[in-house]
Amino acid sequence: MEICYLLAFPDVNEGNTPAPEQFRGLIKDAPYFQPTDIDLVSLGEETVVIEGYAVLVTRQRYDDRVQMIECHFDLPDPFAASVLRDRTKIQNALQSSYIPEAIRQTGLFEEYVILLVQNARPTPDRWLEKNAVAIATFIRSQRDTLDKAEIDEILASRTHYSAKEVTVVDWEGAVIIAPTADYQSDIALLKIGNYQLLRYRMLDQSIEEMLDKINETFFQNKRRPRPTRGMIRQIAEHRLEMMLGFERAEQNMLLIGDWYTADLYEAIHREFYLKDWKENVKDKLDNLEKIVETIKDNFSLSWEGIMEKAELVGWVLLLIGYLYLFFVDDLAGLAK
Repeated sequence: MEICYLLAFPDVNEGNTPAPEQFRGLIKDAPYFQPTDIDLVSLGEETVVIEGYAVLVTRQRYDDRVQMIECHFDLPDPFAASVLRDRTKIQNALQSSYIPEAIRQTGLFEEYVILLVQNARPTPDRWLEKNAVAIATFIRSQRDTLDKAEIDEILASRTHYSAKEVTVVDWEGAVIIAPTADYQSDIALLKIGNYQLLRYRMLDQSIEEMLDKINETFFQNKRRPRPTRGMIRQIAEHRLEMMLGFERAEQNMLLIGDWYTADLYEAIHREFYLKDWKENVKDKLDNLEKIVETIKDNFSLSWEGIMEKAELVGWVLLLIGYLYLFFVDDLAGLAK
């Protein structure tokens, strides 16, 4: 059987960006649709040999923010324990080769494994039930046997394109059954789902970093600086950038072209908990906005206080000057 292993990690392109390409093969029966608002750029394709297995690696960049790597290799028996060890070695080697060390240390990347099945007899559903334990263990990459409730949960989310074509989607992996080996449209949607998940994670991390910076600058530092217009502008600009990133992540599926693609994308959206991530990031953005407004109000009050003090000092100086002139004039009168 064939394995498709996906990797996604932050990769901002700071150089000259080639013209974006169009997503191809995303919809089975409607190739004239352009269903996404994601700018895709191809970065190359190569075949590498790992643990004696030939691995076809295709790299792309989405929206100049995330590098998506699609790896294909064949395994003789993906359910065997010895083959699982080989698969783990291959996946670890691919991570080490293509994901920068700093990103691997932070864990801010996504990996996803897909089992591609061409012959599932007598029917896809019967084949899934017959191999339920092995498939669930494969998806979760576990050597220990899962209990029945976990197995049922892993294999529950199924989308049928026909009586012989089924896709099972789980948080950690998927199974695509297609007698004609027409896998690419489903893989493309799974790549988009992983991209969206990583974008929400990246936004969440950016917000956390901004909150930590604000907390350290304004609340923890005993000699914290007074709010300045430059500092407030920097915070506001960063918040605006994150808001635009949030809108981009939320709206990058503008059109789902056919019923099957829509159903499969809904399953991906549900199994990847994208709605929960979206609400979590939105709540944090709202809280960040309130904090920024509080800082602005504090700066405004501080500036008004400074102006009031300056005005008071001015009046005192004017009064001192007036008294000085009064006494000088009075002394001059006495001298006469």
